[in-house]
Amino acid sequence: MNLSYFIAGRYFRSKKKRNFITVLSTISMIGVAVGTMALVIVMSVFNGLEDLIRGLFASFDAELKVEAVMGKSFEASTDWLNDIREVEGVAVLTEVIEDHALFDYNGNQLVATIKGVSDNFLEQERFSQGYFWGDTTLGTDLRPGAIMGRGVGFFLSVNLKDINVPLKVYYPRAPRSAATLNPNQLYSSASLEPVAFFSVERQFDDEYVIAPLNFTKELLNYGSRRTSLEIKVADGYSVQEVQRNLKAHLGSDFSVKNTDEQHADLLRTVKLEKLFVFLTLTFILAIASFNIFFSLSMLAIEKKKDIAILKAIGAKDALIRAIFLKQGGMISISGALVGLVLGFLVVWLQESYGLVSLGIASAVVESYPVRMIWTDFLWISVAVILITLIASWRPAWIASRVETTKEL
Repeated sequence: MNLSYFIAGRYFRSKKKRNFITVLSTISMIGVAVGTMALVIVMSVFNGLEDLIRGLFASFDAELKVEAVMGKSFEASTDWLNDIREVEGVAVLTEVIEDHALFDYNGNQLVATIKGVSDNFLEQERFSQGYFWGDTTLGTDLRPGAIMGRGVGFFLSVNLKDINVPLKVYYPRAPRSAATLNPNQLYSSASLEPVAFFSVERQFDDEYVIAPLNFTKELLNYGSRRTSLEIKVADGYSVQEVQRNLKAHLGSDFSVKNTDEQHADLLRTVKLEKLFVFLTLTFILAIASFNIFFSLSMLAIEKKKDIAILKAIGAKDALIRAIFLKQGGMISISGALVGLVLGFLVVWLQESYGLVSLGIASAVVESYPVRMIWTDFLWISVAVILITLIASWRPAWIASRVETTKEL
């Protein structure tokens, strides 16, 4: 705006109004182009972050997760589980027991979540993203192994090479007698052998220790109860289709959630942030488009006599308004097209070559993730059109109100 006033002063002093209007229109077009480009880039970054979050969660979570609607756990008999395996589209079913426990490694202690899983857990393409180092098995019945999050391992100072130091697990239990003085009756304990670390997302890295199902079942005394079932969808079936099949089979007592629904709050937050950023940048774009209002207002003042001549030969007010609206549309559409093309090129270069890096050595991805969606381009174009109509309407109305008798 200050630049516009500076240019205005110089050109008014030299009485070059026409050149001033041209410069002001160019500034308006540049402002619209920069604002549009910024919208394309920022929207694409949010899309990339959303995809990254989905990918990281999908590498730890199952494609479908079955939980009881009421209660922490549910009975899972062998026949009932076999019936679920027969549901169309179910490829792998993993039984899960999940609860909090106290972990002790060489004197270091931490309360974390133990996740007992059946042997086919790693068949669901777990840890496909992020980092994983160590053994990809959960040990044997005699020497059960533990795959722990990097945060848990670092806090406990676990050394995977030191096989002589076990990871002790303690879980509280009700004593046989309320008057007991024996502390050993207040908890169950067992040992695991640390075999691997994983790093997916801090929420998981600092919280989870994955252990064999049988080990967890005996330690926690769960018996045939399970806290959840994790489903991998068979090839050729969509997640939505299998989700519908499972809901129909299990009824209303169980919920069946896909990966997005398992983290609905976080994804909803990302979408809301994207919406508010879009509204904020659109508001900035509207401010930049005020130059369209100024340039068209100056044009209406300068062309009063020409407008009067047009009216004298029969031009209607609607035609005059249309001329000025089209003039504003040409300025904004030209800027919008330039901004969309530049934004597309910047995002394409970032997606292809990773020009802007995160600058974090331990990050899951090296550069900022981006992804373009055609609907973003559509909404940006709609926003530019609406802003143009609002900015151009008042000058167009002023031009249409020129009186022929006063100007000729």
